[in-house]
Amino acid sequence: MDDDTKITLIGTQLAREGLEFIFEKGAPECEKCKFKSTCLDLERGRKYRITGIRSDKVQECFVHEEGAYVVEVEMAPIVAIIESRNAVEGATIRYKAPNCETEDPAIYELCHPAGLKEGDKCIISKLFGPVEIDDEENLKKVELKLA
Repeated sequence: MDDDTKITLIGTQLAREGLEFIFEKGAPECEKCKFKSTCLDLERGRKYRITGIRSDKVQECFVHEEGAYVVEVEMAPIVAIIESRNAVEGATIRYKAPNCETEDPAIYELCHPAGLKEGDKCIISKLFGPVEIDDEENLKKVELKLA
């Protein structure tokens, strides 16, 4: 397990490698759980990916009817649109949301990606290419990992 990996619990119906989710907060039922400190040790508003299932032993859970598994998670990469001049693979940047007004839900999601906050320090891990929005040609679609 590397430094970026965290341990948490997730419902048995959801627990599969590769599942990505945004952690928001624990349910009120979590307050009485003995695993609360492990389950809720994720950063609110961040996107995580399950990288491993620790055990197939079902743990009791007040939220998930069929219990939960202990899983390993890490912050998931996030696909976003940034200014082309900053889009260099391997570069470390401070995320700044582009000024893109659109009603296209797919493009809106790239302009305002879940799990990423203004000013986050990120590494550009992959370039996908240019994106044109309302004749604005200086934007590129990239994959970002929090640094």
